[in-house]
Amino acid sequence: MPFTGKATYSAGSTLPELAEDVGDIVGIVSPYETPLLDHLGDPQRAATSTVHQWLEDTLLPNTDRINDDDLDGFNDEIFEVTNGSRFRIGDQVQASGSSEVLFVTGISGNELTVVRGYGNTTAEELVDDQTLHILGNAALEGDDAPSPRFTSRVRQSNYTQIFTATVEVSGSQLAAKQAAIADELDYQKQERLRELLRDLENCVINGTSPASTPEGSASTRRTMRGIVPSIQTTIDDAGGVALTEDRLNSVMRGIWEQSSGGVDTIVVGGLQKRAINQFIASSRGYDARNTRYRDMVSVYESDFGVCRVVLSRWVPRDAVLLIDSSRIDVLPLSARSFHYKPLATTGDRTTGQVIGEYTVEMLNENAHGLIRNLSVA
Repeated sequence: MPFTGKATYSAGSTLPELAEDVGDIVGIVSPYETPLLDHLGDPQRAATSTVHQWLEDTLLPNTDRINDDDLDGFNDEIFEVTNGSRFRIGDQVQASGSSEVLFVTGISGNELTVVRGYGNTTAEELVDDQTLHILGNAALEGDDAPSPRFTSRVRQSNYTQIFTATVEVSGSQLAAKQAAIADELDYQKQERLRELLRDLENCVINGTSPASTPEGSASTRRTMRGIVPSIQTTIDDAGGVALTEDRLNSVMRGIWEQSSGGVDTIVVGGLQKRAINQFIASSRGYDARNTRYRDMVSVYESDFGVCRVVLSRWVPRDAVLLIDSSRIDVLPLSARSFHYKPLATTGDRTTGQVIGEYTVEMLNENAHGLIRNLSVA
């Protein structure tokens, strides 16, 4: 028997007689996650000035290079080096790739006088720009103390950057009942905060300071220097080829060879994350009982560190960041972490500002590394 009463579809296309049925969730698809900030965690302290400074030190170097293009190779007992001050009489020295030990008997400026084939080792060819490793010094029994040597601490710095967004809601909007929103003002605060946190992570990775007046002025905006621009020592130019495990290990080895840093985090975008996943593709095996296909590397372990692989949208597509997370902090200026500040209004509206001021403290940039110019095809 057909239905003869009035149905919902009888109300017409605009449904004037029906109450709206709107879900109580607002869907947000825009990316706003901050995986690197989440991984680094909250700092134990805050910055106390708009210019944040810290001290770094190094041990006395135990390597140098031959700087002499007039070498005989096998017979030279006197030759030039780049930094003669790094050597002392009594040093045992070994050239890179050689089993011969040299014994330093005299130093004049950058000129070394050595005993070749010390301790019955076999003399091998020395070449210009070859690395010399100082094994250690042998002191004479009862001799006077040697002249003191020391390094000078270096002061490094970064500047704070202000992140801000304005929130403004009319009195009518605040009074009206909203679909899926309990309080429009709170909702706008949350949205702007998500955007600022997203921008903070982006600046922590890629931000750079102005070329002049980095402290800021009435016309110059103060910006922080991020991780990518801070790395100067270990940068590998891939020349447009795809990321391989050999290249990743080579950069990690380079960091290990010239610092005591322990790389524990690899930060990549989606494209290079897929390349890391392929490291295990050739050795992956399955049998008839497997019903799930897994293709993800979350932790990479090598001789030079156990690294968590962090996927961040804000890393350049052609880049891989290798960092020691224990040496990086994202610091708020004291009492200036993200907060809401009400502003005076001159009309029928509520106005405020979400604001925060942050900087990056990145200790010992040579404890971190960067691979650039990888294939993005």
